[in-house]
Amino acid sequence: MITPVPTVSSQTEARYNTSYIWTIALIAALGGLLFGYDWVVIGGAAKFYEAFFQLKDTARELAQDAGFWEKLKVSIISPTGWAQSCALLGCLVGSLTSGALSDRFGRKPILIGAAFNFVLSSVGIAFASSFSVFVAWRMLGGISIGLASNISPMYISEMAPAHYRGLLVAINQLTIVLGIVAAQFINWCIAKPVPDGLSPQDFAASWNVIAGWRWMFAACAGPSLLFFVCSLFVPESPRWLTKAGLHDRATGILARIGGASYASAALGEIKASLVNEDKHVRFRELLERRVLIVLGLGVFLAVLQQWCGINVIFNYAGEIFKQAGYNINDTLTNIVMTGLVSLACTFIALFTVDRLGRKPLMLFGTAGLVVIYTALGLCYHLKGGGSLVPNTLFLILVLAAIGTYSMSLAPVTWVIIAEIFPNRIRGTAMSIAVAFLWLACFLLTYTFPLFNAQLGAAITFWIYAAICIIGFLFILVRLPETKGKTLEQIEKDLVD
Repeated sequence: MITPVPTVSSQTEARYNTSYIWTIALIAALGGLLFGYDWVVIGGAAKFYEAFFQLKDTARELAQDAGFWEKLKVSIISPTGWAQSCALLGCLVGSLTSGALSDRFGRKPILIGAAFNFVLSSVGIAFASSFSVFVAWRMLGGISIGLASNISPMYISEMAPAHYRGLLVAINQLTIVLGIVAAQFINWCIAKPVPDGLSPQDFAASWNVIAGWRWMFAACAGPSLLFFVCSLFVPESPRWLTKAGLHDRATGILARIGGASYASAALGEIKASLVNEDKHVRFRELLERRVLIVLGLGVFLAVLQQWCGINVIFNYAGEIFKQAGYNINDTLTNIVMTGLVSLACTFIALFTVDRLGRKPLMLFGTAGLVVIYTALGLCYHLKGGGSLVPNTLFLILVLAAIGTYSMSLAPVTWVIIAEIFPNRIRGTAMSIAVAFLWLACFLLTYTFPLFNAQLGAAITFWIYAAICIIGFLFILVRLPETKGKTLEQIEKDLVD
């Protein structure tokens, strides 16, 4: 007679060490904070380092009747565009390598490496003496973003008990938003006011151009150093330790999380999920039919999070609000409002993802964006036709879109892709999904100016609405609910 392995869900007597769980989750989530800061800080510093390195935006010099392919070529080779997007190459490298590295060496060493690289790249950019050196350090910093965007949520997912996992992984999205808001605030504090009518020569000689932008990047070194020091003291993932055969260490960490009973049940489930499996991931495992279906699900959700279109509002807010009729000063105020709305709505996601579940929030997000984008496109269409559309209506719709995204697709996508993959291949599979996310981000960032110029803002947002319709139908049919389940139970449901 075979004795069944006790499950974690049956251990009702488990009493979790919440202070310990929250401490290690918050330390890991510092990777998200640096991810958000490093990703956004360049926006506030752009006009200053562009003047320092004497960069010209060749895209702005194009004639209005320039062809599509000419605009595409110029947008790719534009020095200002290259400065803004070069970190994406580093992000792709970091996300693609993070899985194999974390599966081989563990989650903790990669967290430490990403933190150290954040420190190094922040200081390196601050001391860049030429544009090529600046780009090299930005690409190196992008590697850290790619590593952190993969390892931080995965590590939290593997450390968290099932009933807290959605909340704790969503904390990583909260820290990303906090990093974005921090970058906007620090840039505002560091930059000195620029007088109206300042000549290009005087602007190039100003403190902002000479030194200000350097301090904006250097400010990231402080929290990066904190992340590095704290990462030295977090435990290794018990699931990785079990996979590596270090059962005693895994048991000790699990016992500290939930007690001896929890540790026994959790270790039994983890071992059962790894039985007859090699310690090292082989590529052919990813091509197994059931695994490939789950990998496709993760990749689709990662791409949808970007192609739903919300990041064009963050990246091109100035252009979007300008087309709506706002002046520069009002646009800056509106951008601050977008950050605050994103932060507030992320808190809503934190306290609903484990109550309402993943699938309802994802359906709400895609459906909500369909309605908002359709209305936003209609407003642009009417305004372009000469109708009087209040500027306030554009602002309300933009804030509604950001709020809807921030309480649904933004955090919940990270929760799902951190929990749906089998234990033995989680690092590698998640790195593939995150790599597709960054590739989708790259394509979204580059296609919006082209769509906007060729098709107009109305049709562009209707395209994003159509993508969200596809996403809604896919989620409705293909996405299973995972709330309240252990990672091993999810693996059994999806793969076994």
